[in-house]
Amino acid sequence: MPTGGAAYDVIPAPSAVSRPAEYRIGPLDLLKISVFQEPDLSLEEVPVDASGNILFPLIGRIGVTGKTSTELAEDIGRRLGEKYLVDPQVTVIVSRSASQKVTVEGAVTQPGVFEIEGPTTLLQAMALAKGPTQTAKLNEVIVFRRQEDGVYAARFDLSDIRKGLQPNPEILGNDIVVVGNSFAKSLFRDFLQVSPLLATVFVRLD
Repeated sequence: MPTGGAAYDVIPAPSAVSRPAEYRIGPLDLLKISVFQEPDLSLEEVPVDASGNILFPLIGRIGVTGKTSTELAEDIGRRLGEKYLVDPQVTVIVSRSASQKVTVEGAVTQPGVFEIEGPTTLLQAMALAKGPTQTAKLNEVIVFRRQEDGVYAARFDLSDIRKGLQPNPEILGNDIVVVGNSFAKSLFRDFLQVSPLLATVFVRLD
């Protein structure tokens, strides 16, 4: 699994000079699709179903999940041009986007699925889950991301990111963040809970 600098090749950090990642269409979004000089093929409201598909005249069912507006417009234009139109000019606008979500689990205070809006970083995603637990393994925070050709994962050191020693990677909708758990820390925590008197002595000696 990529770590260190290689991890940022998979899950990059936002850059002040780079453009924000273009929005990718997801289930339950609402689209506006226009075909130049073709009013019968221009639709004000095209809902994306829960499976990530739309129904479009002449073409039928189209899978749209994970595509940008530009990519979908090119796809529709290509399909129309194969049989029905000469050089069709298609534009796609996301008129209403469903909430994007990130899953945070593992050694965090409040694991769950959280809604995100706009650019979000790993530290912000951790804050949504109320931060790591006392037994969290901060150098073992793994981000999973589904791309068109498969699922990718990268491991980050949250402690270094907090200190500013490493960049704060950008989290996208549908990413999954898993925080590792330290076995040694868990044993020590259980020891404190079960033996408070001995634990006090132990802590003082330590």
